[in-house]
Amino acid sequence: MHVFLRARLGILGGMSQNTVLLTLGRLPPAVDIARSFAAAGWRVVVAEPFKRHMAGTSRAVDLSIQVPAPAAGAAAYLEALRRVIADEDIDLVVPVSEETMHVAQLRDALASEDGAPDVYCAPGADTLALHSKHDFIALAHDAGLAVPDTARVGTPEAAALVEAQDVIVKPEFSCSGRGLQRVTRGSALPATDTAHIVQSEIVGDEVSGFAMARAGRVLVSCAYRATVRHGSVAVAFERFSAPAVEAWIEQFVAATAHTGFIAFDFIIDANGVPRAIECNPRATSGLHFVAQDDIAAVITGAKQSADLRDETLLQEFWSNWTHWFASLRDGDERRLTGWSLRRARDVTWQARDPGVFLLATWSTWPIIGQALKRGETFAEVLALDIEYQPEEPAEA
Repeated sequence: MHVFLRARLGILGGMSQNTVLLTLGRLPPAVDIARSFAAAGWRVVVAEPFKRHMAGTSRAVDLSIQVPAPAAGAAAYLEALRRVIADEDIDLVVPVSEETMHVAQLRDALASEDGAPDVYCAPGADTLALHSKHDFIALAHDAGLAVPDTARVGTPEAAALVEAQDVIVKPEFSCSGRGLQRVTRGSALPATDTAHIVQSEIVGDEVSGFAMARAGRVLVSCAYRATVRHGSVAVAFERFSAPAVEAWIEQFVAATAHTGFIAFDFIIDANGVPRAIECNPRATSGLHFVAQDDIAAVITGAKQSADLRDETLLQEFWSNWTHWFASLRDGDERRLTGWSLRRARDVTWQARDPGVFLLATWSTWPIIGQALKRGETFAEVLALDIEYQPEEPAEA
């Protein structure tokens, strides 16, 4: 475990501060969370497998600590987090992205210890059920919510689905659209070594939903859609009014008594019905639409609800700019990307904290370098070292 950056003093005006630990720093949502806690007077510590990362360039972060990657050994990763919690006197742990599935296991262990910090996520088993593209569908179905028919590969139900209609096949535990395949009606399902699910393909508009919740109560939520995609990942996105999506989220959060960040991918069908195809129990781009000062306030309970930002069109500028160059031969895509570059506000830019934006290429080079070496996209490699994979295949 290596301490590699100290950006600010941990003591203000001679008074000790509460300290929050963010368990990832490489992604823009971590910057929003760090800035919000710093503005609220908290000391911000980041634990990150990469030696340099985006949040580490922010003035909001007091200390960054390099920890082992969970994909290389979950036990070593969780033990490193325990040492950070003890050494830095952590009062609150906030997981950010795919590492949440690991941190949720730590939450369970800490819950039984006197004086342990709160962890802003659901219990371990609940978090993994949400992350599972099979179990999530079952939870939503039991809550009376609209979802596509879904079954695990290798079951009679999966065979019946593909015989009746076109389907989507994807790993049960994955992120960033990796491993997704479309299989036409009547075709053979692919052979797989890991747990995969088969899901009826729904034709309609793809939208996303995001919420922050505590004990089954939605603190803030929004619906948004990608305006520019780089591969399977949105690099520019627009918030819009979608009462049916927000009602779906509220009903699901209440049914599962969820605590933490939570996000969903929806298809709105021809009848205007939103059907959730998968869940991400973590922060996503939707967090950028939440008023930054309110993020820390609702996590800590200082406020019971959060406002949304006035801006409805946002972008990750450098990713969008890179995509613009990649689309020079596609006139429609080039014009769309150019429009968002001119109109959308970057999610990281702040005049009082400019380093995050100006040093973005430098801070994300560990991911960029891997992408170049592997010949894959940024999105495909950014979570390889932190994603959760079950040790044993899921049972059908």
